[in-house]
Amino acid sequence: MDENIKNYQYGIKSTLAQCMAISGVWFLQIELGAIVMVPTIVIGALENNASKDVNEFLTMTSKEASWFASLIYLFTPLGNLLSTLLLDRLGHKKCMILTNIPCLVAHIMLYFAENIDILYASSILMALGMGFSNAPSLAYAGEVCEPKLRGALTSALNIFYYGGSIILTTLYSYNMQWRLTVLITTVFPILTIVILLTTPDSPMWLLARGKHSKAHRNLSRLRGKVSYEKCENEFQEMVRYNVPSNNDEQHHKENTNIWKQLLEPEVLRPLRLMTIYFFYMNLLSGLPLLPYLVAILNTFAAPVNVEWTISFSMFLSVIGSLMAVFLIRKLGKRVLTLVTLSVCSICYILIGFIGVYWKNTESWTSWTVLILFLTTILVSSIGITPVSWTLVTEIFPAKCRNILCSIGTGVCFVITFFMTKYYPEFSILVGFFNVFTILGIFGLFGCIYFYFYLPETENKTLQEITEFFK
Repeated sequence: MDENIKNYQYGIKSTLAQCMAISGVWFLQIELGAIVMVPTIVIGALENNASKDVNEFLTMTSKEASWFASLIYLFTPLGNLLSTLLLDRLGHKKCMILTNIPCLVAHIMLYFAENIDILYASSILMALGMGFSNAPSLAYAGEVCEPKLRGALTSALNIFYYGGSIILTTLYSYNMQWRLTVLITTVFPILTIVILLTTPDSPMWLLARGKHSKAHRNLSRLRGKVSYEKCENEFQEMVRYNVPSNNDEQHHKENTNIWKQLLEPEVLRPLRLMTIYFFYMNLLSGLPLLPYLVAILNTFAAPVNVEWTISFSMFLSVIGSLMAVFLIRKLGKRVLTLVTLSVCSICYILIGFIGVYWKNTESWTSWTVLILFLTTILVSSIGITPVSWTLVTEIFPAKCRNILCSIGTGVCFVITFFMTKYYPEFSILVGFFNVFTILGIFGLFGCIYFYFYLPETENKTLQEITEFFK
């Protein structure tokens, strides 16, 4: 491994070239970060006629709000499926360009929405765009980066993701008009398309299509326009990764059916790990709670402006994501997962206990639960959230990475849908603060599981990671 990494060191020009290559992915994340916060501002403005805009005529009930919030996750797997069907044929670049079209249409529909049905339709379009973008963007980011930079550059996706959330929530906090806010953010898909038009195709995808010369040329470009000889070692590693050896030829012929490949241990094991990881990421990152942040912060009863507090929480996520870029390389994904999951679990348990046993006894309790909640947002953005999306770009074998990225992210959003849709009912059933206690206790069990079953993938080649799961 050390020899491979030594051969792959190209210098600062290579790092800059890789940053430029995945800048389209980063801008796509800005767009997705804005989209995921749209239900938060719309529900905060319209639920039970809560809008502060005197010209707003739409309202929604709590049940309608739960559907609007969750539809954005329910139809995401369908977008994943569509990208799976087209990704191998069109490649990452074209698929990432296409994903902007439904997002752009959804923003325009939101601006002109006259009834709840239009809101539902726009939510479904945003879900399709989110789902369609996940597999090509994550697979592309994982394939074009050097092993030593892959963790840092892919974890930076979250910086831009939360940056989009900050932009949207800050715009809304400033003008308090959700329609104007979503109209302004149409600039994101337009800019993303422009940037992606200059993005090189993945050398891995080109090799899979039999385009060896273009793959070598693109790899040279991605490594700072170095000579073919200087990137020859990495290129041959990619060739070996994509083409089975003679000893494996018969095995390869027996498994040309993609569905048979999905039943192999090196596929099932990482898929199971990612399913469990996405479950705990949803459980402790607060992602399913985002659409209900206005109501949650009001329940905490701290004397703050709710809209600006939401913007501040997204700012904390950006800070956490910046820290993750450096800490992933220094500590590794395994340590970050265990530490951040533990901290978030403890904070949730404390929120639950304080809310049940000390709420309304002292004024400091409102501030304490708010600070603990904001702490979980910061800490999860340092570890469990960026690590989850980095892992999904790494741990699946090349022969079916595209479809597994789609399946993995689809599973994630199905989990998010159920947690988002049924959070209000669950909160009524067990009590608002007991929700946090239960989630925190489950999180501690997750720490135990990952201690025994989560491998370290940092600074490992994709081939080494695949060998681990065989």
